[in-house]
Order: sequence, then structure tokens, then C-alpha cells
Amino acid sequence: MRNTTLTLVTGGTGKTGRRITERLTRGDVPVRIGTRSGGVPFDWANRNSWEHALEGVTAAYISYYPDLALPGSVDAVAAFSDLAVSTGVRRLVLLSGRGEEEARLAEKAVAASGAEWTVVRCAWFNQNFSENYLLDAVRTGHVALPVGPVGEPFVDVEDIADVASAALTSDRHAGEIYELTGPRLLTFEQAVAAIGRASGRDLDFTRVSEEVYAAALAAEQVPAELVELIMYVLTTVLDGRNAHLGDGVQRALGREPRDFDDYARETASTGIWNS
Repeated sequence: MRNTTLTLVTGGTGKTGRRITERLTRGDVPVRIGTRSGGVPFDWANRNSWEHALEGVTAAYISYYPDLALPGSVDAVAAFSDLAVSTGVRRLVLLSGRGEEEARLAEKAVAASGAEWTVVRCAWFNQNFSENYLLDAVRTGHVALPVGPVGEPFVDVEDIADVASAALTSDRHAGEIYELTGPRLLTFEQAVAAIGRASGRDLDFTRVSEEVYAAALAAEQVPAELVELIMYVLTTVLDGRNAHLGDGVQRALGREPRDFDDYARETASTGIWNS
């Protein structure tokens, strides 16, 4: 029997999107990868690209780029959700953030669209240490951040992809807000130490001031808008407001979330931190 469903995965080559795409493809679910360079281009900054990317789509994963904390994100997510429903999309799954007011407003916009919706509300990704953001710092052996000894419930992107894929393909997740975290709280210093143990390397963690860190980013020619976003996340979202565990993985999948030590060991075995 011919499969008449089509799922759009925005950010389809990103940390969560590419893993979701892999899972859906393995399950014989037709997927359209929503990126600027995709076969059917999708660009959050170009609303003219949205309608074409939504043609024939019945479900969509919403991963706003670069982050829901940025001005204009809520309006964009609301407009996209409304357009999606008007073109025949029945199910929307939103990647959201913990402790961000803008993320909450985006969640409400998706819920108001009229679609079957699921919110995947996530803590800080484990993979931020191995994909992009903090990878170079780990490789140098020294991680410096303007973050104190607050506990963070680091979540594994593999868990996020499992939950989002389930929500995209099953009716039972409609109307659910899943708070995804790991099974325990870790400070950034403890997380870096875990990576050191797993990789057999001496890694240091230093807490620096906000001013020093922002200046260091600017010196590396990080765009001002991105510097502002990074500083917002590090000094606001990581101020202790998220120092508690969620049960989203357990409720959605019926299993425990992946532990940070497991992530560190498996990632260390690839050699990526030794380059």
C-alpha cells in the first residue's frame, strides 16, 4: 500500500533534525529535509520558501534557527504553524527550550494553530560538547564559561530524536508537553571532568566573568547577534532555573533517559575529542 504521508523536518541537517530524519527514513516514513540547500529549500528567514516546502506535507518538526530566544522567533513560528495547517499539515512537533519565555510563547502559538501538537521541551544538549559549540574548547583541554556551580540536567540528543520521531508518527503524543532531561544534575565542571575520564585526558574547567567571555567571543569574530544569544543562554537559562529533572523521556518512551557518562564514553570512543 502506498504511503501517502510526508514529514517536513526543518533544520533537517542539524543536531536533532538529522537524527530524526534517520529514524523516520529507517521506518519507511517519507521525509522532506527542510534546509536552505535542500532539494525543496526551506529558510526561516525567507517566508516565501515556506509554502513550497509544505506542499504535500502531513506532519512537521519545527526547529527554529538559530534559537527561539531571538526577537521575531515567536512571530515566525506562529506564522509557519498557521500556514502549515492551512496547507493540510495535521501534526506539528516543536523543539522548545527550558526556562525561556520566548519558547513558552512559541509553544502557545503552535498549540493555537489547530494542529495536533506536541512540545519537546529540552535541557542543555550533551552533544554541545562534541558537535560545534564546545568541541574546540574540549580539544584544547580547557573549557571556560561564565557558569557557576549550578546543576544542569543535560539531555542526550539521541533521546530527543527518539521522542520527536515517536510524536511525529503516533497519535498518542498529541497535546503533550515533554520535559526532556537526563537522569541527574551535573555542573559544567562535573560534565567536563566526566569527559576527561572517558577520554583519558586532563581537562580543566574555569569560570570566567560575563565580560571576559563576551570579549573572547567578539575577538574570535563571532557575530554580535550570536554573542548576545550565547550570553543570554549562559547567564539566564543557566542561572539555576532548570536545576530539576523532567520525566519526558520516561512518559514518551517508557524508559529511562541516557546518562551523561554513557554519552561521554561512546563519544570518546570515536576519538573526536583527541583531534
